[in-house]
Amino acid sequence: MLRHKKAAVAPDATPQQKQVYADSVGAFVKKHPNHGRAREVYQRIQLDFAQELSALGRYQDSVRFYRAVLAHDPDNAAAHRGLADAVARLAISREKLLALEKGMSQRQVAHILGKPIPGWTARAKRRDSVVDAWYYRKTDGGVAGVYFRDGELFAAEENSNAKLAAMN
Repeated sequence: MLRHKKAAVAPDATPQQKQVYADSVGAFVKKHPNHGRAREVYQRIQLDFAQELSALGRYQDSVRFYRAVLAHDPDNAAAHRGLADAVARLAISREKLLALEKGMSQRQVAHILGKPIPGWTARAKRRDSVVDAWYYRKTDGGVAGVYFRDGELFAAEENSNAKLAAMN
């Protein structure tokens, strides 16, 4: 296991090396469920992975990892915070859409709404600009669209055929 750990924590570690280490720690914990330090290390790996999934917009997947940590450690504050954030980003509210302002960067929008789910984006290259579209599930079950021209927000739609608000 130590050999796998050294490979996994190296600055140039590949995702495969990290996965091998996580799997070896997981197997050890399964074999020795009362080993406190191993369980702690495994929970830290699960929390880190859940955070990475959230950062990629894979909120549903991150929710599963946060819940796995909480199943073994119901008082884990980091897991509770991460779970709440991931669940909040599964679907966006009208209030969050109304917080957007014309000219915001993609980073600023992602801070408010979260990153869109992988596959819920589109890009169109025009002669003089690039238009990106990000789509989000809404809390009411619909789909909202957020549109950028050359990286700056220029429009948001609450649903597929109605503008949310004129952005000045």
